Amino acid sequence: MVEKIGIPYKSVACGKLRRYFSVENLIDIFKVPVGIFQAWRILRKFRPDVTFSKGGFVSVPVVIAASWLKVPVIIHESDVRPGLANRICARYADKICVSFEETRKYFAKYSRKIIYTGNPVRKSVLDGNVADGYKFTGLDKHRPIILVMGGSQGAQQINELVRGGMEELLKRFQIVHICGRGNLDISLHKKGYVQYEFLNEQMKDVYAVSELVISRGGANSLAELAALKKKTLVIPLGTAASRGDQIENAQIFARKLGWGVMVGDVQVVDFVKSVEMVYKNKLNTNEKFKNGVYDIVKMILKYK
Repeated sequence: MVEKIGIPYKSVACGKLRRYFSVENLIDIFKVPVGIFQAWRILRKFRPDVTFSKGGFVSVPVVIAASWLKVPVIIHESDVRPGLANRICARYADKICVSFEETRKYFAKYSRKIIYTGNPVRKSVLDGNVADGYKFTGLDKHRPIILVMGGSQGAQQINELVRGGMEELLKRFQIVHICGRGNLDISLHKKGYVQYEFLNEQMKDVYAVSELVISRGGANSLAELAALKKKTLVIPLGTAASRGDQIENAQIFARKLGWGVMVGDVQVVDFVKSVEMVYKNKLNTNEKFKNGVYDIVKMILKYK
């Protein structure tokens, strides 16, 4: 996506700390210093005014190298509870942007650096066109549309739930199913059901036409859905597959907006009932979530 819009792109080695035993953990330890050296060399040549990081293990070498070169560092934490990468990066950051006021306590040691900005939401997803959404999906206006977003890591569980409950759901709803790369089921041909591996430019129009969304608990996706005021059922990744950050994100949004949350070994019959319940429930449209784009951009431009 970055290369497609003409932004110069460089890659560096980075080590990932897995939350389970793996020989790759030992190998990846040595990738970090290599990545720091590579990032240092690239940044020294590029001479940036500021470094902005959204976290994740890929960010650590770049943030450390930028700090060594005296380049100002701004990091942003999307989740309620920060991951290991941003906890490491916080030491080297000049400013720490957070999406939730509740996140401040996790960076208490660096309280003077913290700025509550909210999560950045792309303007493009807010400008969807309903007519274009119907045209793209080929669905009609007679039944409400459910948008299902499994995401790369969580597609399998959500895919199985949607396909297991499809006969019942299609009695009342139509379904747009983003099932992840390699997860299309070409044997499925149902009236009112369309599936895609991935959507990019068309996403805004599909958002516009959907009345209910089923999603994982990634903070960026949830922030978009909150900004769009969509009824949402969140099925976050559990602690067996993650550090539990998606569960905390989901609980915050659910408490404030009235969304539904399902955690653990979800059964198809319960899933279908929850979809129907969330659709009937009234959404709390008075709750406001701050769009971090404006504050973050202003902060970055101060260093230019």
